[in-house]
Amino acid sequence: MLAFLLARAGVEVVVLEKHADFLRDFRGDTVHPSTLEVMHELGLLEEFLKLPHQEVRQLGGQIGEDFLQLADFSHLPTKCKFIALVPQWDFLDFLADHARQYPTFKLIMQAEVVDVITEGGRVAGVEARAPDEDLEVRADLMIGAVGYITNRKHLSAPLSAKTELALYIQQNAPVPNLGEPTSRPDWGFGIWHFRL
Repeated sequence: MLAFLLARAGVEVVVLEKHADFLRDFRGDTVHPSTLEVMHELGLLEEFLKLPHQEVRQLGGQIGEDFLQLADFSHLPTKCKFIALVPQWDFLDFLADHARQYPTFKLIMQAEVVDVITEGGRVAGVEARAPDEDLEVRADLMIGAVGYITNRKHLSAPLSAKTELALYIQQNAPVPNLGEPTSRPDWGFGIWHFRL
């Protein structure tokens, strides 16, 4: 989603995906109401909901003979008052297809990051291995989103990328204009797993 938003704002974006597709069993299948609201604000929701999906409007559990309702999404101030159950690979394919319409977006599949390039004590890029070539990607801002498991043993840079990213944004990064301000209130659901 971030790559799509940045490309939409005219920022050059390179996404490296280790595999040939997004089809991984460990990826989650829930798209939460807050994400669906962003999709609505971007004008993508109607098309997205044409993908095969299920809608969860309430969550609960059976405890003995009693049913305990844990969540009811009908009161949310959103267009979609449900969690959409969609395989994440369909969601990622959808976003990638829409991001490709922007000339500043580039997705390189089968590109495994093998090392971090540091210069002057900061991350300046990554080295990646693709089937036909080794790649070097350099940027002012590097973001790693590698899901639930991070294996940095093979990376040479002894750093905290989360700390570096926060410091970089605080000190150096101009915030791009991502379009009209949102009317969405400050709320949301979901757990984001970013390992940087």
